[in-house]
Amino acid sequence: MDKSELRKRGKIVLKNMTPAEKQEKEAFMYKHLFHSDLWKKAQTIGVTVSQTYEWSTFPIIEQGWAEQKIVSVPKCDPETKELNFHQLSKYSELESVYFGLKEPDPAKTKHLPKQHIDLLIVPGLLFNTEGYRIGYGGGYYDRFLTDYPGVTVMIASEEQRHEQLPVEEFDRKVSYIVTEQGIEST
Repeated sequence: MDKSELRKRGKIVLKNMTPAEKQEKEAFMYKHLFHSDLWKKAQTIGVTVSQTYEWSTFPIIEQGWAEQKIVSVPKCDPETKELNFHQLSKYSELESVYFGLKEPDPAKTKHLPKQHIDLLIVPGLLFNTEGYRIGYGGGYYDRFLTDYPGVTVMIASEEQRHEQLPVEEFDRKVSYIVTEQGIEST
């Protein structure tokens, strides 16, 4: 199965969950994440602003704020296919961009170099136990992770586990997977 077909499969897994199933799984995922040393040691968190069918990142953002952590979210540059993270202090610093995505407004937020992000929560649709993932297809995170020095985590349900993922030389794996069952190192 190629990456395009796997992407479709991953989206179907997420979209087919009932709201109750999704909330129950998310509650366990957040509990595992927030009680982990990875979270406790991190002063600066990098996380996307989720869309409706994805795992909600709003509780992660809000927990970071509640714990006085620096929360940063990505701004995509479609021309260079690069991510630039900006500190987010309140939701009003976001703007709507293409496809309804919410990203930081550079006029209202401060850019944070990747070296300043301690813990990066990397989005994805499927993963394997080695930490490789199928993302959304733009390659933004693989490029960003090339020289990223911090800790990487993917939040996903066990239903998104798929051991037979095609891995290409530019694919970058994450260090940890957080599921409803716990955290595993890759």
